[in-house]
Amino acid sequence: MSKYLVCNQKMLMMPSDVLEFLNTVKGKLSNQVVLCPSSLYLPYYLKNNWQVGIQNVYSQNKGAYTGEVSPFQAKSLGVDFCIIGHSERRKYFHENNNEISDKISNALKCGLKVILCVGETLEEKSLNKTEFVLKKDLYQALVNQSNLDGLWIAYEPLWAIGTGQVASNSDINRIALFIKDVVKQYKNIEDIPILYGGSVSSDNIEELNKIPSIQGF
Repeated sequence: MSKYLVCNQKMLMMPSDVLEFLNTVKGKLSNQVVLCPSSLYLPYYLKNNWQVGIQNVYSQNKGAYTGEVSPFQAKSLGVDFCIIGHSERRKYFHENNNEISDKISNALKCGLKVILCVGETLEEKSLNKTEFVLKKDLYQALVNQSNLDGLWIAYEPLWAIGTGQVASNSDINRIALFIKDVVKQYKNIEDIPILYGGSVSSDNIEELNKIPSIQGF
C-alpha cells in the first residue's frame, strides 16, 4: 500500500529556488504527495493542480489580525491541507494546546484537512513520559472537536527533527498504535491516519515504509 508524503518547506526557499523545484518535480508527483510551501508561494503550487498545504492558519476567519492567514482564505484559494501544532510553532511562537484546539476546530469547519503535530522532547523520552505527553496533547487539542473528519496526526518526536536521529520502526509502530487507541477511546474514531516525521530521508525511507501502522511521512 502506497503512503502519503507531506513536504513542509518551512521558510527556506527564495523565488528562484521555488521555480527550480517546480520545474524539477513537474509531471512526477502523485496525488499522495502534499506540498506545503511558504504562504507567499502558494499560487505557484496551486496552479499545477497538486495537493497543497499551508504551514499554519489562524483560529479566526476574518478580522484585524495583522500577519495571519485564515483557514477560510486558504480553502478559498484551493489549499487542501493545513499543518497545526508544529513543534516550531509551539517553541518559537509559544502556541499552546488551547490555541491549537481553536485552530483545528475552525480549519475542519472550513473543509481543510488538518495535520496535527505531536511529539516528545529528548528529556521527556528519557524520563519515559512519551505516552503521557502525547495523551495530554491529544486530549487538550481535541477537547472541543465533535467532528474529526479530515483530521490526521503526525507523530514528530522533537529529538528526531533535523537531528539525523530516527526512532526505531518498532517504537514508531508502537506509538502510532497508541495514538490511534487514544483517539479511538477519546473520540470514538476508528483508525485515524498517522504520519511519521523526524529526519526522514531518501536513505531511510525504504526501511520506514515497512511500518504497518502509519499512513505516510
